[in-house]
Amino acid sequence: MSVLNEVLDANKKYVDSFGEKGKLALPPARGFAILTCMDARLDPAKYAGLSEGDAHVIRNAGARASDDAIRSLVISYKLLGTKEWFVIHHSNCGMEFFTDVAMRDLLSKSLETAALGSEGFYDVGKGPGSNEGAYIDWLTISDRDKAVIEDVQRIRRHPLVPSNIPIHGYVYEVETGKLLEVPGAKQAGAAK
Repeated sequence: MSVLNEVLDANKKYVDSFGEKGKLALPPARGFAILTCMDARLDPAKYAGLSEGDAHVIRNAGARASDDAIRSLVISYKLLGTKEWFVIHHSNCGMEFFTDVAMRDLLSKSLETAALGSEGFYDVGKGPGSNEGAYIDWLTISDRDKAVIEDVQRIRRHPLVPSNIPIHGYVYEVETGKLLEVPGAKQAGAAK
């Protein structure tokens, strides 16, 4: 069952109260960007106190510092003036529940949605699958705090990232709503 009509109805209501938002400036008013996970339990506007126009929010599976995430951060800084960045992973992240090998195996069997059981994800679909997934680094997470630090370091080391941008590393607790600083992330992301 599609949610298309629900989305379009919600959009009509949003348009009715849109007001002056069409006049917001292109650069983010508060001058920062957040790289966070696509998990539906995370609402960066709420946990970081954002309104439309305040900050750039870049989302992907696991909040990983992929080439595309770094591309967006560089554009955010170079063309739109952000001066500070946050990498925010979260507790109970689905990217911790599988490995690159498991993902490749699931895709090779079927392209249908897998199920999650006590032993992890398993395939419930009919074939055929595809081996195209063998060429993607899925950027899975085996140690959340370590992954935050690695992502901050990967961004910091990138040759297109200026050394004067502070990069903060946090974990959002889905159980409490708290942002917890990851030990070691401050040093890894310190501006120079």
